[in-house]
Amino acid sequence: MSYTFKAPYSSWILWICIYGASYEPLESKVWPLRKYSWVSFHFLCFVRNDIGRDVVFESFYMVKQLDFLAGFSYYRLLYFSVLIDVFLSWFSGTDDFCPGGSIYPNPKESSLFLSPGRHVDVYFPSRKRSRISAPFVFSGERFEQKKPSIEVLPDECLFEIFRRLPGGQERSSCACVSKRWLKIVSNIRSDEISDNKTTQALDLNYESTDKKGGDVSEVEDEDVAGGYLSRSLEGKKATDVRLAAIAVGTAGRGGLGKLFIRGSNSSRGVTTVGLRAISRGCPSLRVLSLWNLATVGDDGLCEIAEGCHQLQKLDLCHCPAITNESLLALAKGCPDLTDLTIEGCANIGNEGIQAIARCCPNLKSVSIKDCPLLGDQGIASLLTSTSYSLSKVKLQALNITDVSLAVIGHYGKAVTDLSLTSLPNVTEKGFWVMGNGHGLQKLKSFTVKACCGVTDLGLEAIGKGCPNLKQFCLRKCAFLSDNGLVSFAKAAGSLESLELEECHRVTQFGFFGSLINCGAKFKAVSLVNCLGIKDLNVGLPPLPPCESLRLLSIRNCPGFGDASLAALGKLCPQLQNVELSGLHGITDVGFFPLLESCEAGLVKVNLSGCPNLGDKVVCKMADLHGWTLEMLNLDGCKISDAGLAAIAENCQLLSDLDVSKCTITDSGIAALARSNLINLQILSVSGCNLVSDKSLPSLGKLGQTLLGLNVQQCKAISSGAVDLLVEQLWRCDILF
Repeated sequence: MSYTFKAPYSSWILWICIYGASYEPLESKVWPLRKYSWVSFHFLCFVRNDIGRDVVFESFYMVKQLDFLAGFSYYRLLYFSVLIDVFLSWFSGTDDFCPGGSIYPNPKESSLFLSPGRHVDVYFPSRKRSRISAPFVFSGERFEQKKPSIEVLPDECLFEIFRRLPGGQERSSCACVSKRWLKIVSNIRSDEISDNKTTQALDLNYESTDKKGGDVSEVEDEDVAGGYLSRSLEGKKATDVRLAAIAVGTAGRGGLGKLFIRGSNSSRGVTTVGLRAISRGCPSLRVLSLWNLATVGDDGLCEIAEGCHQLQKLDLCHCPAITNESLLALAKGCPDLTDLTIEGCANIGNEGIQAIARCCPNLKSVSIKDCPLLGDQGIASLLTSTSYSLSKVKLQALNITDVSLAVIGHYGKAVTDLSLTSLPNVTEKGFWVMGNGHGLQKLKSFTVKACCGVTDLGLEAIGKGCPNLKQFCLRKCAFLSDNGLVSFAKAAGSLESLELEECHRVTQFGFFGSLINCGAKFKAVSLVNCLGIKDLNVGLPPLPPCESLRLLSIRNCPGFGDASLAALGKLCPQLQNVELSGLHGITDVGFFPLLESCEAGLVKVNLSGCPNLGDKVVCKMADLHGWTLEMLNLDGCKISDAGLAAIAENCQLLSDLDVSKCTITDSGIAALARSNLINLQILSVSGCNLVSDKSLPSLGKLGQTLLGLNVQQCKAISSGAVDLLVEQLWRCDILF
């Protein structure tokens, strides 16, 4: 007797086998689908006669030997075996189970097993090739088995199998088998994963049977995708394979929330394939940073936009293949974007920025640098569309004009931090209009670097138009003079911090004038490399003191000398933090008035690079301010053991001391060690050639409180002594 089963019936058999491991009937009266699967197994064996039954049983034992299926129940292994056998039948070229009785006249003839020929009753269409080879052969009277392998299945079948696995741990285990399996598993979307509740119910039912016999097994919880994990790939490690592994590995362990890719592998760099894996496996991604990726283009970011709808922060740096098309897709797919950073992307222009402005109403921070195609249209659209949400704006090296500054001044109602750098097409008019736009009422921090349009007139307008400005930084503003600085100080009543760097037209008159005219909230002033600052030849008239100033920093201003320092000491009696670095013109005589006039007591003092300051200043400082001094940097000063002795006797709160490149000896180190008042945490004696191995006991005693010790370039300290220090001071970080 022969039977005929067309493809639709074999499809029913396949799906019964698949869902038999995934679904449990809700009503007890319904015959369980598990029995349906068992019937389908016998049904298939009956159809295929003796050889079919043998193949199914051999498939079962082959599947049972695979490591990644360890822990599966007996029934689920059986279902998996039947499933493989059906797939083997389908994808070897068979479309139908056709009539003709037994499939093989001689079941022991190996040449006829799953091979198309006139002796079999299986129909093979001419348009369909055989895709796999059977893993079993017959030789003589013995049934021989080749090496068990599931690799004979095509990707489509493995995809269907992997997406029905009960949890993320099983899928992760499968992904570890080979790169092919990793690629397949990483392409499974979260919405394509089959519902595992009924599968777990089957396992629980089976486990309850095992528990009666004494065996206890666990059921893995469902995957959690909260986006708590952070991953970073740099250089050679940045490949598509690693991204796929990250996508699979983080799916069941909290979900990937932050991904940073710095650089790319030269031969196997990051491409669209890797970003597609992240898109499909990490829907919880919120932060994405891509740096120096020449192989990543629009297709990769479009994949991110399609799968990572929770993306909030995007950082694109030196990705030349990314264009406006990527930003268009991100704007539509990631409407929750709040932070956007674009740097060195030459193909991004107005169209992409306009799309972001239209579709991302919650945008709070924007930083755009070196994008030559971006102009006034993009910036204007950005400010007008996000007028009430955008709080941080940073624009650098762009081809924008005064129009953009006018829009910022009018529509920047929520802007609190603004930075404008290297804008060659912006003139004095742009800064004047921005200041008079009266839209920057909430601006608190403003930085202007290398903008030739900053003049006295524009600076005064900014001071008047930004009533809540607290921090102001001007760098490389060649046309700013004393008049503009004083006018700004008068207008900016809420100013707390002022920093001037490479503003060479500013002199002592502008500097002291700004200190006098600043409001009561002014706390910090900094001068860096301002060549216009020169010592006054005539004395200043009596000036009202600046009682609010707490921090004074003057660095690398060669014209600043004793006269200016003495005047500052009288003008600022409440100084607590003083930084005088790289000033060759100041001596002990000029520093004494500052020490004597500081009423509140100095807390942090940095005198590095002042070679004309010696022990007298240190002794007087220790005597007058030792009760408040916490940090002291004397790098490069003319300090000897006498200065260290004064510090050891008076500075009981001192925790950070730097005496690098000073003339101290072992006696000075011993004086510090003998003091019962001092509790140093950081000590640097780098470049002190007179400190030798004799200081080892003293350094060991100081090491009871030290957390950091720098003995670099101490030529008199041997490597053996350093090894002993490293062994003795195990909790201290030692640089040698």
